[in-house]
Amino acid sequence: MQHLIEIVNRFSNPKVALVGDFMLDRYVYGDTERVSAEAPVPVLKVIRSESRIGGAGNVAAAILALGGEVTCIGVSGKDKAGEELTVMLRSAGAQTVSLLHLDGRATSVKTRYIGLSQHKNAQQMVRVDEEVTEALSTAAQRTVRAAVRSQTANCPVLALQDHNKGVLSDSNVPEIIADARKAGCKVIVDPALISDYRRYRGATLLTPNRYEASLASGVEIAGADTSALERAGRQILMTTDAETVMITLDRDGIFLLERDGSGQTFPARPRSVADGTGAGDAVLATMAVAIGSGCDYADALALANVAGGLEVERFGVVPISRAEILDELHRMLGLRGGKVLARKRLAREIIRRRSGGETIVFTNGCFDLLHAGHVRYLRQARELGSCLIIAINSDDSVRRLKGPSRPVIGADERAEMLGALECVDYVTIFDEDTPEPLLELLKPDILAKGGTTPVVVGAELVETYGGKVLTLDRVEGASTTEIINRIVDTGER
Repeated sequence: MQHLIEIVNRFSNPKVALVGDFMLDRYVYGDTERVSAEAPVPVLKVIRSESRIGGAGNVAAAILALGGEVTCIGVSGKDKAGEELTVMLRSAGAQTVSLLHLDGRATSVKTRYIGLSQHKNAQQMVRVDEEVTEALSTAAQRTVRAAVRSQTANCPVLALQDHNKGVLSDSNVPEIIADARKAGCKVIVDPALISDYRRYRGATLLTPNRYEASLASGVEIAGADTSALERAGRQILMTTDAETVMITLDRDGIFLLERDGSGQTFPARPRSVADGTGAGDAVLATMAVAIGSGCDYADALALANVAGGLEVERFGVVPISRAEILDELHRMLGLRGGKVLARKRLAREIIRRRSGGETIVFTNGCFDLLHAGHVRYLRQARELGSCLIIAINSDDSVRRLKGPSRPVIGADERAEMLGALECVDYVTIFDEDTPEPLLELLKPDILAKGGTTPVVVGAELVETYGGKVLTLDRVEGASTTEIINRIVDTGER
């Protein structure tokens, strides 16, 4: 694991040329309610809506989040959605956006209607697709191919994200791959859900999921059956003459097979899955950046496994950053700091998670001598939303509140212990007497406090921007003061 941390720290910000079906995603969020018992159809009361880049654009955003540079090549319509998509790709940091704007071809738009389930976890209710899937004209294919040739001379990696929407087809993909390989470019393909992979002949690496690999190879793959995966992988390598195939297996990890080697399954760490959307995009982007930085396939795959796992814990497609992968690797090593963040870094994380429709819960306290009562209370708080932040008083702050003999445990150790709890997402330390400056910065959706607290500090501030203040029931369990008194009494006897 340590060597993977060193690899990520050495990423060289490679240039990646990306070809595929770029789309515009619209998210419409709202609370769900029913008009009456006689009307079972749920009603979405819209709270907000937003647009995001979608399709191959998700891969572009993920490459940029990992520190790579990306050139986007594809098509869009001559419409407002196409203009918006181009502007968003450029604003995200794409080095070059070569979207061919075509008459009579609408930009692909996917609209997702999201129920917030009374401000808890977001759930997609329905998706409406507006798209054209016909193959490009011969002239348009030539234009796309020329754009790829102009970019691959300076890019170590070409990534093809094929949704089978017409941009990539049996007639132009072999030519694109041949041009890139001639220029010394490695070609990584996230294939479409098709049965014939001959269009990808000559690719360096293919990354189908389990179902796609089964369809393309004709081999039924049940679970992580190594024998079936080996047969499917060999068939795909024979069809495509590729160097390597890696088959993503959801919770079972990733299976890697190189042409001259034996297959190996890299298991995935168990995750709390919020949404499987975007995991394949994260894998493709991570492989492209890692291989472009000189990684071998096994190390690149191990990092892609981490990125894909982090992605499924988010709702919607949220680019996974290089810093997040490093944090997760540290966490997997058991090192301190994976969840303990300074407030500026925490603020950026909360913006990212809120953009994915997550509900942010905040609580605070000294948490000196962590005990069962604390743990039960924090589990209750986490159930109120999808992300729990704990703000703990610094040592100086505790002394001002509780006297010179406290805290018993230093702030760094308290933060480390809290961060080790599964129900806790982030921990931060504040030196002020109250958490109000943090509340002003983070603006959590819910401020939660224990049931014995007569006044919830910061409640008025949270309510001014529309947040909720919730007082949890008292959870039975020893208090810190009681524990200290018992220790003192025992020592005196």
